Amino acid sequence: MEDIASFLCSHPPFDGLGAEERARVAAVTETETFPPGKTIFSEGAGPVEYLRVVRSGSVEILHQGHALDLLGPGELFGHASMLSGLPTGFEARAAEETVCYRIPADVVGPLLARPEFLRFIARSIVSGRAAAGPERAPPVDPVQRRVATLIRTPPLLCSADEPIREAAKRMTADGVSAVLVQAGRTLGIVTDSDLRSRVIAAGASPDAPLAAIMTAPAHTVRGDVLGGDVLLDMLERGIHHIPVLSAAGQVLGVVDDDDLIAAEARKPFLLRRAIGLASSTTDLAAAATGLSPMIIALHDARVAAEQIAAIRSVVLDALARRLIELAVEQAGAPPAAFTWFALGSLARREAVPSSDVDSALAWADEDGSPDVAAYMAQMARAVDDGLKTCGVPPDAHGTSAANPLFARSLAAWRAATQDLSQNPAREHALILVSILTDSRPLWASGPGAGPSIADTLWQGRSHPDLLRLLARFALQFRPPTGFLRDFVVEHSGERRGQLDIKHGGLTPIVDLARWAGMAAGDPGGSTVERLRAAEAAAGALDGPDARTLTEAFGFIFSLRLDHQVDQLRRGEAPDDFIDPKTLDPLPRSYLREAFRAVASVQTGLATELSLGIR
Repeated sequence: MEDIASFLCSHPPFDGLGAEERARVAAVTETETFPPGKTIFSEGAGPVEYLRVVRSGSVEILHQGHALDLLGPGELFGHASMLSGLPTGFEARAAEETVCYRIPADVVGPLLARPEFLRFIARSIVSGRAAAGPERAPPVDPVQRRVATLIRTPPLLCSADEPIREAAKRMTADGVSAVLVQAGRTLGIVTDSDLRSRVIAAGASPDAPLAAIMTAPAHTVRGDVLGGDVLLDMLERGIHHIPVLSAAGQVLGVVDDDDLIAAEARKPFLLRRAIGLASSTTDLAAAATGLSPMIIALHDARVAAEQIAAIRSVVLDALARRLIELAVEQAGAPPAAFTWFALGSLARREAVPSSDVDSALAWADEDGSPDVAAYMAQMARAVDDGLKTCGVPPDAHGTSAANPLFARSLAAWRAATQDLSQNPAREHALILVSILTDSRPLWASGPGAGPSIADTLWQGRSHPDLLRLLARFALQFRPPTGFLRDFVVEHSGERRGQLDIKHGGLTPIVDLARWAGMAAGDPGGSTVERLRAAEAAAGALDGPDARTLTEAFGFIFSLRLDHQVDQLRRGEAPDDFIDPKTLDPLPRSYLREAFRAVASVQTGLATELSLGIR
């Protein structure tokens, strides 16, 4: 029994149990041994009465004879049928000599319904492991793997003086699309695209040295970075190859977009290229029609919801940048250095199909010249109009650089920050919260303008009243559920019976993460990044609370995107209103538990704040 308890406590979701609870589970756990090829339960069998955990060996998951997944030690199966009371949707079969632990439903069922078990259940339901059904069985997802594991071939290294012709021959022989160039201590790169555009199209001599056409220094990443982060990096920079280095700086190889994303989900790169080549708003509008098909393709490729939102945000960044460039070309050279900021969900890279494009503007003009302000207003209006033409509307509530409240000189922004201490509850306090916490520089008028203006503006983050204001916002919205009733839904109008999953489910978590990230001294990044920073920092959120919020956010965010993708398929405008009755029993149950978990964290924070603990 002690061996069973020790094994269970080293694997989720049992690692969240206390010693007494683990011992109680271990006391009723039985050990089963299956020879290779033995069926553990059949597809379509009645509701299973046990949760099984693979102790050793492996279990193959099959649907209609086709392998969907292979489970190893520590992985669970049978829980969906056990909890939902429905027949099994797949066959479980021992792939080799296999030992499983079998835990009765009456013991493990109540445990799996607890909020702290949300980590495993949310991942299982939303990511579509085999237990959820054959139509949701995901392939191996490279975006969740360390990029070093995605390298397919050893790096092809050439010297800077090697002739282009010889390097091209070596690329062909090795079957690679890029060569790395050693130029002293600098690492350069030459790709297939460079050979086409810089040699063939430009009429350059193939006998010229590689140094003449290489990109140097090449942008590199470390091998322990996740593939998803590298994919976003590629989209952001408009590149298709990235050299991968070890922690010691040794070249491990090169990954390209083929390594990171399936062919059917290649639309982000095509769309990003079309945006970069657009010479007018009309061209951009034509390119922007690819936004919805891109989201659907990524969703069909089983890319994680948060990754899809990050990719959409990067593409929207490119669209906004190109509109700003066109507006500056139209208005002429800027009379003062300025920086355009993304705000809100776009700044956090959490933009979904229903998200507006929030923005702000800051410029260096200590004299308050009317001519400078007029230029900025003209340019911002042109960008807003361009976004509308592209079918990506600016924020309906006026959180836009075209609104004077969000377009100010640095001096005016600093004055507003100082005013916060005199009247922190004033009407426009949320404006300062947005610019000081949920903002990211998107475009700058000249070298150094972006970082310098942003750093100057963000000095207000250290304002003593800001953290208190963020804490108040974090407790303002409560999840829409109670212990004595079901979900709180709209009771009248066209949304009758529907749940606002954004404001009721995600906003409380986003607000808590914003406060926690600032308290931890790491205010930037996404909601999940803020929660991780808070978990690691003393004095911010407790570890269990941070993990609860992280898993709840991922679960609710995935439901939100699933809903909006379904609307896109039907040709409807995406929104955040879900009828809880349309959800399957299991996700409906865990959505309720996620809401209650978030409310519990809010209650604990409110108590600690009232006692002056934080």
